[in-house]
Amino acid sequence: MLSIFFTEYAEFLHCKGRKFTDFDEVRQEIEVETDRITGVNKGISSIPINLRIYSPHVLSLTLIDLPGITKVPVGDQPPDIEVQIRDMIMQFIARENCLILAVTPANTDLANSDALKLAKEVDPQGLRTIGVITKLDLMDEGTDAREILENKLLPLRRGYIGVVNRSQKDIDGKKDIKAALLAERKFFLSHPAYRHMADRMGTPYLQKVLNQQLTNHIRDTLPAFRSKLQSQLLSIEHEVEVYKNFRPEDPTRKTKALLQMVQQFSVDFEKRIEGSGDQVDTLELSGGAKINRIFHERFPFELVKMEFNEKELRREISYAIKNIHGIRTGLFTPDMAFEAIVKKQIVKLKGPCLKSVDLVMQELINTVKKCTKKLATYPRLCEETERIVAGYIREREEKTKDQVLLLIDIQVSYINTNHEDFIGFANAQQRSSQVNKSAVGNQVIRKGWLTINNIGIMKGGSKEYWFVLTAESLSWYKDDEEKEKKYMLPLDNLKVRDVEKSFMSSKHIFALFNTEQRNVYKDYRFLELACDSQEEVDSWKASLLRAGVYPDKSSTENDENGQADNFSMDPQLERQVETIRNLVDSYMSIINKCIRDLIPKTIMHLMINNVKEFINAELLAHLYSSEDQNTLMEESAEQAQRRDEMLRMYQALKEALAIIGDISTSTVSTPAPPPVDDSWLQQTLLASAAPSLPVSLGIPPENLAVI
Repeated sequence: MLSIFFTEYAEFLHCKGRKFTDFDEVRQEIEVETDRITGVNKGISSIPINLRIYSPHVLSLTLIDLPGITKVPVGDQPPDIEVQIRDMIMQFIARENCLILAVTPANTDLANSDALKLAKEVDPQGLRTIGVITKLDLMDEGTDAREILENKLLPLRRGYIGVVNRSQKDIDGKKDIKAALLAERKFFLSHPAYRHMADRMGTPYLQKVLNQQLTNHIRDTLPAFRSKLQSQLLSIEHEVEVYKNFRPEDPTRKTKALLQMVQQFSVDFEKRIEGSGDQVDTLELSGGAKINRIFHERFPFELVKMEFNEKELRREISYAIKNIHGIRTGLFTPDMAFEAIVKKQIVKLKGPCLKSVDLVMQELINTVKKCTKKLATYPRLCEETERIVAGYIREREEKTKDQVLLLIDIQVSYINTNHEDFIGFANAQQRSSQVNKSAVGNQVIRKGWLTINNIGIMKGGSKEYWFVLTAESLSWYKDDEEKEKKYMLPLDNLKVRDVEKSFMSSKHIFALFNTEQRNVYKDYRFLELACDSQEEVDSWKASLLRAGVYPDKSSTENDENGQADNFSMDPQLERQVETIRNLVDSYMSIINKCIRDLIPKTIMHLMINNVKEFINAELLAHLYSSEDQNTLMEESAEQAQRRDEMLRMYQALKEALAIIGDISTSTVSTPAPPPVDDSWLQQTLLASAAPSLPVSLGIPPENLAVI
């Protein structure tokens, strides 16, 4: 980037806003700031003094003027002054994007130059090091630096450039830079040892070399830099495309935006519920997938958790029979006892049914919250949309619950003992409560990885196996190839229960155990299986349920009435209890099947489909009536700022790519000079006879400045 200044002035970072046009004042300010930072007794500091000079006569480079190596501390300098200065110098010249000007006076021994020695350490190939020889006019009479400047003696890959600076006498006499440059030019043209190479000597030539190196560096970094800019441009192009059409003065803008936002919200909600092939989320389940799990895994499991407590159920049946007979001794099994018990069990189903409605309602609200994130550009619209839709979902929740309760009440109102699947009194005597697994056969119900938790602890660590669940057994293998079977566990008399998650474990655990107090696996009474999430546990428990492995119900019976647990039963009453028990089991199986089918359909019709229709047909009208459109579509300050920043960035990237295109075609880079034999630098480890001054010039491609 080329900057042209018609007046010369300077600015210090510590004096922001103040322009120095008198460079004597600049010199004085440097001295004052140095004394302020380091003290007046020759102290040192790594804190830089930042000075920016604006002039048509200088290059767009940043120069870091580093101190020479000091061997012996003086004044307030610390004892390790040499180490501190060396570390300070290395901090700058070690950067790969720096050019190093190794400055050495001509009247000292070049072989002992600290500047060249330090440069060699960080730039062994010599690609970044340029030798600068000063004080050529102060050499002893009869001596010159011709062979050094011709790069014959002690050569460097980039050679040496000689300069003649102002002396202290010239500075005190206020000799200006222009006069100093003319005097330098005259010196090289008139000196017999240097006149043949005068065009390659002097401060102007040094500027030219540095400018050429800057150009070379820019060209070398352009391909990678262009690729980076193009990637950035592509990454923001889609977002900027929307912003480019932004017209704040358009009176219809807010109306169009509102329509687009509501339409987008409706599409997103439908996709999350109904499923979609495009933009599939692979990190988590969508709202629709979670609702599906509620319908087909969580809800059936909650129903089975309401399974009768056998001892309590038999006691209730016996009480019902006795209470119906009263003081008489009954000869026949009373069907009124059956109806009383069945109705009581049906009423218990209200809990799981209402819970499933709550779970679906929560998933719908969570889905709405995720969909409204795209409306964050307009905070009020986002809040109102979420409030209106969530409020409507809760309205539908109440109506759905009313309908669910009505379905349960309908089942209670009439006990249909003529149902084709009901076993009836004739077959009830010999029927048991076995799960009908014969119809299922030994088909595979589920496969997946599980960790055996309790066995692994005893053997030094939990271990993961590949489990296969069928209608008759649970087997586990070494891996999913199912070649090496570790064990097969029959499902007879098994139940499942939850295990409390330990403080140190991230796993979720459930356990299998035998209802007859037998060992489940080898010497273990129970088998603890661990999953990564509670959802996975619920899914496995639902699969076990399909295989006939029911959840355990902890007995919470009261022991206050001892005779309630230990009442004696005559053989006739015992047969009647067994008959009604089998009838209840048969009828409740019919009811469960019916409820499992009807409740998801009811929720789908009264909640999910209704909410979708509301969003499509009525949401926009509710938004118009809820608040003023201008307030509703008021853009957030963060979004306005982001839009401006993205548009500025987009424009800057396009301009940068255009400039790079111009540089690529208009600049010519010079190749690096061939390597030279600079082994003399490696052999020279002696300290310099006089302080030397390495100066580093860095070229970061980001802003084309030199550091």
